[in-house]
Amino acid sequence: MSGTTIVLHGTPLSGHTHRVGLMLNALGLAYRFANAPKDVRGSAAFLALNPLGQIPVLQDGDLTLADSNAILVYLVQRYAPDSDWLPQEPVAAAHVQRWLSIAAGEIMHGPCVARMIALFDFPDDPARAALIAARVLTFMDGHLADRAFLAAEHVTIADLACYSYVAHAPDGGVSLQPYPAVRAWLARVEAQPWFRPMPDFAEA
Repeated sequence: MSGTTIVLHGTPLSGHTHRVGLMLNALGLAYRFANAPKDVRGSAAFLALNPLGQIPVLQDGDLTLADSNAILVYLVQRYAPDSDWLPQEPVAAAHVQRWLSIAAGEIMHGPCVARMIALFDFPDDPARAALIAARVLTFMDGHLADRAFLAAEHVTIADLACYSYVAHAPDGGVSLQPYPAVRAWLARVEAQPWFRPMPDFAEA
């Protein structure tokens, strides 16, 4: 348990924020949530935390850290270094890193952007986002056909990094019906005792 107050700056509808919240829950770390909508992210106070104006930002004592995937790595290395969340064996570690890259690449530019266009009028090409989403979900479905989780036989930070925007792909008009293995994987993540859902748009 952290000896200091951990603060997570983000928004309830941000998948990047949600993945960090899941990690904090999984590690049993108490934290304070600081809502940071768009107007807050443009403030001088927030830009002092992250000059890029992006969420999430984690404060842990004297540490201020941005980028959700970097935060996942930090939390595991700091609070659960001997756990299975981030394997240290080279091949296993590389498998996790590959999925962190996919989360920041194809999942971000596919399901995430499609959702942002639909819910937040994000200025991007919906057809391009849908095409990227279909490609990555097809790949994930094949990968998960004979696996329980993305990077190992157990849940890792790779699953947390990829979960939120895939689970909420339908918000952006991206159906998950063609991807039974992906849907089964989502259900396995959701069955974990530390899981908490990201709110729906109408609930936030």
